[in-house]
Amino acid sequence: MTLSTSNGFFVTGTDTEVGKTLVSGALILKLREAGIHTVGFKPVVAGTYVDTSGQKLNEDLETLRIASGLHSREQSLCPFILDMAAAPHLVAQKNKIHLDATRILDEFNALTSAFDSVVVEGVGGFLVPLNEQEDLGDVAQAMDLPVILVVGMRLGCINHALLTCEAIVSRQLTIAGWVANTLSEEMPLLAENIQTLKDRIFTPFLGLVPPLPQQIQKLENAPYSIEALEFAAEHIKLPE
Repeated sequence: MTLSTSNGFFVTGTDTEVGKTLVSGALILKLREAGIHTVGFKPVVAGTYVDTSGQKLNEDLETLRIASGLHSREQSLCPFILDMAAAPHLVAQKNKIHLDATRILDEFNALTSAFDSVVVEGVGGFLVPLNEQEDLGDVAQAMDLPVILVVGMRLGCINHALLTCEAIVSRQLTIAGWVANTLSEEMPLLAENIQTLKDRIFTPFLGLVPPLPQQIQKLENAPYSIEALEFAAEHIKLPE
């Protein structure tokens, strides 16, 4: 494994709901299978549900826990957990919460001290605001991890992917590779769209995640199952 693989990755996407959580979980599994003590982390989440035991949880965080081999609430993986599923900075403003990049980085650094590798799953797209001055791109820049871009394969993804790549490079960050994630309905000309992206994104293509089989598809208000994460992991590779 390279040094960057040991330190971890920052996983971003072309938009919200494009498969960042699925790919992040799969990457954690692959790193752990390679013998690297790895954990997931998310700077902020927006949207919670109550499970059968009455616990208030977030499905993205629970997916990262499953992939990391942690029990619910065993380890803090996110400094800001917001109840409403909406733009985090707006929910935070509504609830008079300051999404502080310093606090995010402090918790991230604590995990880097306890684990060999941290897979950071971003929020929405790369430049989602945190507050009036800072966005997730600033956090990614401060973490200085190689970035993995998840492209949700749907109409418009080529433009979204290329703009995101430009934003990442403008922060002097390395794009370690990109993953194509097939969403619930396969887009027309899927192979041709992937080839167009290969021709224009000058970083390694790490794989295409097909739609999840019916029996392991994600349920509403629930994390991905370990079987779903293992399925995705079979279809992607780690950056070299």
